[in-house]
This record gives sequence, C-alpha cells and structure tokens, in this order.
Amino acid sequence: MQDDLDSNYRGAFDGHLSFGRAPALLIVDLAVAYVEEGSPLFIGTDAPLESNRRLIAGARATGTPVIFTRVEYQRGGADGGHFFRKVPALRCFETGSPLGEFPASASPEPGDIVVTKQYASAFFGTSLASSLNVMGIDTLLITGFSTSGCVRATALDALQHGLVPFVVSDACGDRHPAPHQANLFDLQAKYAEVVDEAEALRLLRNDVNWPERVSNVPL
Repeated sequence: MQDDLDSNYRGAFDGHLSFGRAPALLIVDLAVAYVEEGSPLFIGTDAPLESNRRLIAGARATGTPVIFTRVEYQRGGADGGHFFRKVPALRCFETGSPLGEFPASASPEPGDIVVTKQYASAFFGTSLASSLNVMGIDTLLITGFSTSGCVRATALDALQHGLVPFVVSDACGDRHPAPHQANLFDLQAKYAEVVDEAEALRLLRNDVNWPERVSNVPL
C-alpha cells in the first residue's frame, strides 16, 4: 500500500524546499499536558520530549534562536471561541492549570521568545510573524504537539508567510501513531520538509548540503 501511495504522489507531490541561511527552532506547545500520564492529551511516550531537549541544546550551541509557544485561556475559554468548545481537552490550558506549564526539562531560558496563543497555528492572532521578520528568519525547524493539530497548522502558516518549514518527526507527537504518520506524510508531500532529529541537528551545525542530501522519513 505504501508503494502504491508513493507511486501515486510521484511527479505531483515530490518537490523539495531548500534550508535557508537564517533558521530558528520553533517549539510548538511543549506542555506538561502532553507528557504527563493521566492527562487527556497524554501522547504515551517521552521520546519527543527527549528529542526536543537535544534540539534545544543543539540550537543554543549554534546560536540559533529558540522560540516556544504556549496555550492559555481565560477561565471558561471565552477567548478560545469555537476551538475551545470543539476540543474539550483544551481545558488543560485554562489559566492556572499546571498542565499548561512547560516541562521542567525543556523550558524557555532568558533570551528565548515565548508566544502565547489560543488557536492551532502559532501565527494566528500572535506577533510571531512580525518577530520573525524583524529577526530576518527565513527557515523554521518546527517541533512539538500535536503533529496533526498545532504543528501541522503552524507549518502550513509558516509556508504561507514565506518561511521554509522543516518539521522534525522525532520531536513531534500525537495521541495515536496513525494521525502522526499520516500528517507527516502529507506535510512532506505538500507543505514542508520532514526530517528526523539527526538531520535537524546536522542542519543546525551547517554540516550538510541541503537539498543535495534529501532525507525522507519512512512512515
């Protein structure tokens, strides 16, 4: 079936984007809600969290800007509109909920940018696009949660804002592997480059000639 799908897309959805000269690491909604067992958003593994820790260290070591997003709603979610009503689990992010905090092992440091949002895309209703423009950023390495939700929406909007999105597969996660894998496939086909953690670290170190060496992440 995978061979049939790849063959079906070949020639129509197999283009590639080049890694730019001024990247930033954009970590989408890395919250306790996704990594704590018992949370309604728990993804069932700490592997993406550990991957994010290594990518954050790699970015800081190379002087690459690190940007975190977080979700926060007023009590009752009036500022979340239909999105808050559609997804009951978003109550995890009401003001004061510990589930909305950053994990202690992967939190912003002084100098990092923190963007607070209420909707799926990190660009919608925030100052992110303006900040990236002022910083001269042309490429985003995108990680976080969830692959099928806020990561996908952010990658799509990054493309539409004229930025090159590189989604790091190991550093993203979802409640179930099926939507995770399906969305990585579709992002690679249409909107972004999907790379693994090792490729992302090499790109941060600038020791790989992209796109001469293209890494397609197997699903």
